[in-house]
Amino acid sequence: MNNDDKLLFTEHVGRFYAKQYGFPPVVGRLLGYLLVCEPMEQSINDLASALLTSRSAIAGAVKMLEIYHAVNRSRPAGSRVDLISITSGGWERNGFETAEYEAQATLAQEGLEILKDASPERREALEGYQMLSEFLISYMSKMREEWYTYRDQMKSKK
Repeated sequence: MNNDDKLLFTEHVGRFYAKQYGFPPVVGRLLGYLLVCEPMEQSINDLASALLTSRSAIAGAVKMLEIYHAVNRSRPAGSRVDLISITSGGWERNGFETAEYEAQATLAQEGLEILKDASPERREALEGYQMLSEFLISYMSKMREEWYTYRDQMKSKK
């Protein structure tokens, strides 16, 4: 893959994450670049240069991706520069996390308490929100196990 292909891929990932998740474009572009760059570990300066953006924009994007466990930040002994790389296991951690759904279920329950005397039609949206959240909570652990089985099978085929 040549550099132009890498930058085009980077732009595609940036647009996808901006549209799908509302991420600032530089966050998606950084994620895309880290997926295909060589070497796999890059400094903030290297990333800013490659993506034609400021160091502060890259630093902010790194912080955001660290929240999602999508990147690693390391500092080799004797170095004064952090190196940033993609986290291969971050997808798994985020994909099967139930805390968000637990919080949503709690919020739905709070809203249903407020609407305890309301008509079924008025309560319908919150009840659906709560049921979906509870379903996803109960299904995540099963889906995680299915993922591990699938992943291991695919790895053994390579």
